[in-house]
Amino acid sequence: MISGSKPVSAATLSDATIQRFAREVAKYPGEQAQSAVMACLSIVQQEQGHVSLEAEKAIAAYLGMPVMAVHEVTTFYNMYNQRPVGKFKLNVCTNLPCQLRDGERALHHLEQKLGVHMGETSADGLFTLQQSECLGACADSPVMLVNDRHMCSFMSNEKLDQLIDGLRAAEGKA
Repeated sequence: MISGSKPVSAATLSDATIQRFAREVAKYPGEQAQSAVMACLSIVQQEQGHVSLEAEKAIAAYLGMPVMAVHEVTTFYNMYNQRPVGKFKLNVCTNLPCQLRDGERALHHLEQKLGVHMGETSADGLFTLQQSECLGACADSPVMLVNDRHMCSFMSNEKLDQLIDGLRAAEGKA
């Protein structure tokens, strides 16, 4: 734990999480522990599926920074889930270049296929559909990001259907 910081709630963060935090903080000079905030947010999300307000408070206490500063980072980046999401988080780029090349159409197609509106999670708990700002692949639009890790390009309705059907089949819910 960072010297001078408040104790971290054991109910919020496991010992394994705190050990992972320590490895990230060790990468920075002692007075710059706050630089590890994004890594700590990612660790919590990997382990808990989202970053709750309670987890933000625990991270702030661990890093010795204001809770609001942690919350600002959590809310600025769409890669941090502030509430539970489906097993597959689908971020569809709807920024202007993708919109001009059917990004909005892709989003609406997924809304219909999944039976949800943007920002919602499907009834089976598998899919959360979100719109996204630029994913940096304008020439490949429409593009989407699955679980903040896997970029999908040139997403026609057929490719979207194949992706969703494949993910459902992999979960045994086809």
